Amino acid sequence: MDTSTEQAARVAALFREHNRALIAFLQCRLNSFSDAQEIAQEAYVRMLTLERPDEVVSQRAYLFRIASNLALDRLRMRKVRNDMPIELPADELHLPPIPERHVSTGEQWRELRKALRELPAKTSQAFVMHVIEGRDFHIVAQVMKLSERMVRYHVTNALAHCRARVDEMEIP
Repeated sequence: MDTSTEQAARVAALFREHNRALIAFLQCRLNSFSDAQEIAQEAYVRMLTLERPDEVVSQRAYLFRIASNLALDRLRMRKVRNDMPIELPADELHLPPIPERHVSTGEQWRELRKALRELPAKTSQAFVMHVIEGRDFHIVAQVMKLSERMVRYHVTNALAHCRARVDEMEIP
């Protein structure tokens, strides 16, 4: 068995044995189940792509260290976002919209609504709640009585469908 296959097997074992604990650890730090899942996934990916995995003494400890560092980065990003709100220049706030931009936006909105009507109801609803209304995946899952994984699946499908429609519009 080559080194990458061995490392993949070790990471799979780590996942089976410690994923619940890792997610709980991250959820306590981040106060978000979906962020905890994302950070855990990134930590496993980093474990899989280690250049010298044989030099790691404790795979579990290293996994938690990677996850802890990623969580700290996420918290720092949140703080930066919250501390530095986007400010629009005051002189541009009262200008009327550029007619071409207004027309283009209206057309895009109509096309988006049309694309969403082509989708199954649950897919469209998950997309609207997450992307347009800005709700977290776990909130959407609770409202729709679905698992977070299914909500992510529906949102991903809706995004792909909408992207395909936009691409069709851009082709002359």
